[in-house]
Amino acid sequence: MSLPTFARARELDAHLAPSRRSGQRIALVPTMGNLHTGHYSLVAIARKHADVVVASVFVNPTQFGPHEDFARYPRTPEADAAGLAASGCDALFMPGVEEMYPYGPANTVRVSVPGFDMLEGALRPGHFDGVATVVSKLFNLVRPDVAVFGRKDYQQLLVIKRLTRDLAYPIDIVEAPTLREASGLAMSSRNQYLDPAARERAAVIYATLQHMREGLKQGLAFAEIEAKADAALRAASLVPDYASIRRADDLAEPVQGKRDPLIALIAARLATTRLIDNLLLAE
Repeated sequence: MSLPTFARARELDAHLAPSRRSGQRIALVPTMGNLHTGHYSLVAIARKHADVVVASVFVNPTQFGPHEDFARYPRTPEADAAGLAASGCDALFMPGVEEMYPYGPANTVRVSVPGFDMLEGALRPGHFDGVATVVSKLFNLVRPDVAVFGRKDYQQLLVIKRLTRDLAYPIDIVEAPTLREASGLAMSSRNQYLDPAARERAAVIYATLQHMREGLKQGLAFAEIEAKADAALRAASLVPDYASIRRADDLAEPVQGKRDPLIALIAARLATTRLIDNLLLAE
């Protein structure tokens, strides 16, 4: 059976109207497409929290910087629709740029969430404004009761949680665990940029996160743990943007000896591919 697919929000809204009238809960799984097992796991999680699951596929231009991979970001709409149908998704929202940005991306009203100008926010200026803007638009257009986001993009998850609470969206945000390849490499659409040898080498990211957790258990200072992580990544020919321990609730720098929930986060480049991952240090 083909998946009901809509390019216009008003058509999706008409499709969902009977479900709304009957009191069914609607979940949204926002994606940029080129879907893999990790994305499909979000659909399964959404199904546990709602009666109707809608996925969106939209490669959002406002969250890419001028020298990032927007033009070459992989787009596989037919495969995405087939995979979503097989995973039990009920509807697909696949808008064009003109639907999401009627005045054009450069002239859109922008949503900015303060307090996240560290890590990804520092390295990718404007990125989270683009994320917050497109997520706000998707929330307004789809009007879900639940939205599911993966933990792999941890800083993004915190931005969306803050956005949802501060703008009083009546939406439950559900976070989903990171799915990994057999090597430990976090599943990502950008992994396909890597050849098999590079994929194996990229597994050092997750191994390094685990070593960071062990260093914390051994009582090492944060700075020493981070320095060892940086060295391990460079030894595997990755170029780290950061290997950092932060407070899990707001990504502020932690205080040594204070018992805050902590998270380790890594961003590193392997050739021209940038990869991110994280590990909650209580896990």
